[in-house]
Amino acid sequence: MKTANPLLLKTVVEGLNIRTVDDLKKMLQLLPVQVRPTRKAELVAAIADYLLGPGLQKLWQELDQLQQAAVAEAVYLTEGRHQAEQFQAKYGALPQWRDRSSMYSFNRPAAKLDLFFYSIGTYTTPNLLPEDLRLKLKAFVPEPKTLTLPSAEHPPQTFRVEHRYYDYQKRRSVETADDVPVVCCPTEQAAQQDLLAVLRLIHLGKVSVSDKTLMPSKATLTAIAPLLQGGDYYSAADEPERHGPMSRDPIGAIKPFAWVMLVQGGGLASLDGKKLQLTKAGQKAMGAAPATTLQSIWKKWLKTTFLDELRRVESIKGQTGKAKRSLTAVSGRRAQIVAALGQCPVGEWVNYDDLKRHMIASDQTFDVSRSPENLYLSQPGYGNLYEAGGSWSILQDAYMKCFLFEYAATLGLLDVAYLTPYDAPRSDLSSFWGSDDLSFLSRYDGLLAFRLNPLGAFCLGLSDTYTAAPITTASTLRVLPNLDVVMTGAPLNPAEHLMMETFTQQTSDAVWKLDREVALKAAEAGHSLQEFYDFLTQASAEALPKTVEQFFADCRSRSQSLQDQGMARLIECADATLAVQIAHDSRTKKYCQLAGERHLVVLLDDETRFRNGLRKLGYSLPMSKG
Repeated sequence: MKTANPLLLKTVVEGLNIRTVDDLKKMLQLLPVQVRPTRKAELVAAIADYLLGPGLQKLWQELDQLQQAAVAEAVYLTEGRHQAEQFQAKYGALPQWRDRSSMYSFNRPAAKLDLFFYSIGTYTTPNLLPEDLRLKLKAFVPEPKTLTLPSAEHPPQTFRVEHRYYDYQKRRSVETADDVPVVCCPTEQAAQQDLLAVLRLIHLGKVSVSDKTLMPSKATLTAIAPLLQGGDYYSAADEPERHGPMSRDPIGAIKPFAWVMLVQGGGLASLDGKKLQLTKAGQKAMGAAPATTLQSIWKKWLKTTFLDELRRVESIKGQTGKAKRSLTAVSGRRAQIVAALGQCPVGEWVNYDDLKRHMIASDQTFDVSRSPENLYLSQPGYGNLYEAGGSWSILQDAYMKCFLFEYAATLGLLDVAYLTPYDAPRSDLSSFWGSDDLSFLSRYDGLLAFRLNPLGAFCLGLSDTYTAAPITTASTLRVLPNLDVVMTGAPLNPAEHLMMETFTQQTSDAVWKLDREVALKAAEAGHSLQEFYDFLTQASAEALPKTVEQFFADCRSRSQSLQDQGMARLIECADATLAVQIAHDSRTKKYCQLAGERHLVVLLDDETRFRNGLRKLGYSLPMSKG
């Protein structure tokens, strides 16, 4: 547990002198001493003598388990400070201090912990262990338990959801409870297939975004969702009725939205008009190992600034107004969460609440806003988040759940277990004005647990290598020697249909034709022939015919026979002799090639060095006017 420059109290006497005479008398009553002085200096001396004497160990042994833990934490881990929030997160409860809420009351009795912890001012909470007392305690107080992050082999299967409502006929409140099934969603393999499906859709010019926010249109979200393996996290069946007395807020898209933002943040696509187009990196990614591309997207996303994930929590208002200036940098928030993820065991399920408690207990929290009062839930002036500051609040919850659920899980780093947000607990939300009108704070409220998978370990740098699982498909195809591909089993899903559309010509509802020109066009655009070959091999009920194997071998050879070396200049020489001289001179031959009798070709990357060598040879090349 770390502390940020804690204030120090050097001696017990210094702490005792801050207390009033009445407080000192009450403290002295807790000690087995015969003297009962009345003057402050004598009271201070009597208490200090006992605390720094041989009776200290017996006094410590009289503390209960939690009280002893509070002392041990201050002795060894927090440089003498009792940190209540971190302590409660680690131990699940606070030590008994009598009624600290009435600490300024004249009648408040002293507690045994008051003999160990002191304040530095009259009106501050006693939470500092004096240094001289700390050194004495270190001789016999054992070190506190190690902070651990709980994990499990399996995710929760059900979640108990409590419902409360008022029965007007019986005129009383009614409470019921249901065990709701938890959805478990593995993401590792799906993310690798989803990435390629989204890149293909962008290549076809079917992904539209706003030129101001870069966020996808509703039509784009609708087009992407069917292409994703297993669809979005929530289906249409999870969405509520939009009308009537029981109308609730819609959940909305998660995966489709995230993919559009991630490919932009990862540098794989950029805006061209109102459509996204693949960048050179995006074209290259279609033929590269998906896991490597996902790792690159993740690293770049951590540095992007064009989207603050908090913006996805639409119920928190004021983010684009005055409050925008007080929001913290997203890079710092993300870095803190990633550091916590790095402490999670790979392949084990971690409850979200346990991760949150672990971050608080280890003082790995982060701020979302320096002035949370500028944010609100309902209307300006009402529902302001005054109480949303501190080491943790609904702001941190909303941000971290979005980051984990919408981005880390969609990229395939985390498998997730979740409910619908309608069934998620609302305990922290209920204290804010205007929350009664909300169906949930965010669409991510249902996140219950997650598992850092091997792809996540690779992307986080916890593992140097990653081996992808083979592609699986439920569809059955028959690939004929005449290069026809016939659907004989389950229909293709939208992503598989998009792949067939990319590499083949469809000749009927259930038949496609392998065509060299179409396949080479797809390879030219960056699509992977090997991926398509693996898909057909997996989906085919029989081994691929020799003619099909030859077709792919021929396409691979032809697609790799020519290489684009980049843009070049064509330079015309006065005569063939000069062209040969320049092409063979040691100062220029490395940067040019003969093209015919009187022409030279110079790559743009080599143009400056070619000109330098040309001047040494005694010639100059006028700058192009075009």
